[in-house]
Amino acid sequence: MRKKIRKERHAVSEIPPTPFKQRGLIRPELIAPAGNLEKMKTAFAFGADAVYAGIPDFSLRVRINNFNIDSLKEAIKYAHGINKKIYVTINIFAHNKHLKKLPAYIKELKKAGSDGLIVSDPGVAAEIKKYWPKAKFHLSTQANCTNWRAAEFWQKSGFKRIVLGRETTLDEIKEIRKRNPKLEIETFVHGAMCMAYSGRCFLSKYFTGRSANQGDCIQPCRCKYNLKTPQPPFRGGAIIRSEGQSEELELVEEEHGSYILNSHDLCLIKRLPELVDAGISFFKIEGRAKSVYYLACVIGAYRRAIDEVIKSKVHKVKSQKSEIFDFLFKELDEKLFHRGYTEGFMFEKGKLAQNLENSHKLPEWEFCGQALGNKSRKQKNSKTKNLINIKVHNSIKVGDRIEIVAPGYDIIKMKVKKIKDAETGEDLAEAHGGQKRIVAIEANKAIPEYSVVRRKI
Repeated sequence: MRKKIRKERHAVSEIPPTPFKQRGLIRPELIAPAGNLEKMKTAFAFGADAVYAGIPDFSLRVRINNFNIDSLKEAIKYAHGINKKIYVTINIFAHNKHLKKLPAYIKELKKAGSDGLIVSDPGVAAEIKKYWPKAKFHLSTQANCTNWRAAEFWQKSGFKRIVLGRETTLDEIKEIRKRNPKLEIETFVHGAMCMAYSGRCFLSKYFTGRSANQGDCIQPCRCKYNLKTPQPPFRGGAIIRSEGQSEELELVEEEHGSYILNSHDLCLIKRLPELVDAGISFFKIEGRAKSVYYLACVIGAYRRAIDEVIKSKVHKVKSQKSEIFDFLFKELDEKLFHRGYTEGFMFEKGKLAQNLENSHKLPEWEFCGQALGNKSRKQKNSKTKNLINIKVHNSIKVGDRIEIVAPGYDIIKMKVKKIKDAETGEDLAEAHGGQKRIVAIEANKAIPEYSVVRRKI
């Protein structure tokens, strides 16, 4: 099994999967989110070099997080078996009650051999050092590191890598890199942006008692808000109430729209050449709560883009092929749910990236399934038909125009001519995700496991 996985991975990318130096270049590491084992395996299949994951007790993802200590150990074992890495998030701002359970968890992670621990709380770091002195520390973006002196402080405190605050500009990153040349610099390149400073938001706690800084954010910044006529005494501005909530907020500003707290999503895929030139060696994607379809498309696109940057530099090509980056951006823009894209603060300091119009941009394509594997069979006419078993999400129908996105961001376009129940062989006109059905369809070529299928709506 291990050899088979390695063969498929190298077919995706001609560049070795670990950071390397060649002609003075360091190949960036692509780090993907993993909310469960299936998402982790999908991330690796589409070219992630590493994933980050954690259990709900100590991670900034409580909901839509299926990891426990046993499945996390399984994940670490799987990752190491295919020469990949897994970083464990212990990045909550801990209260006393959390510290009581922490020693036992650290001991289990030490046995499992996590490749790094992502930490934001100095108290948590102190506890880890006590029970695992040789643990590799990564500073979480939650710690708000945005300057070279802070980076130097954390490095002297034992942190090997700094995940910079998302408010940091590219010029600031260059100076941090210059003043701390031995420090690993990691930054987010894609995913949701929080309207609070590096994620330190208190709206969720205020509305429902569920703390964003302990992983249980309800994302009130994505809600639609209704204006209410203020009653005296009032300081001016507006009073708003989120739909479905009884609590009210007073905003001392004029109305600009109903989604006033909703930020565009970060997308830096076109800027990767500049980020590589700035000395950033670790690129991170946000989205542990996202679907396998989202992860496959985003990770696959960034994997292809990063490899394109490195190939062009290795071969001393004068400039990267802009059409490839334009194509990948268009794919991410037109075929995924997102909130509109922004380059955040990276290139234009202090630029506000509000999406005032809606909570999401709706694409014309719908995720309809994930390939479980390819099975070929010979027909009487000697032509080989490739039967793909698909785990259905949403729906798929005979006659649908579909695209199969395979690792390497290889897109197979086709029309669904037949659908069969994978178990009984029964012909079907359509299948739906709620039926928890596995179906088989014929494709034009062999389709690797973990490929995702989308249909034109």
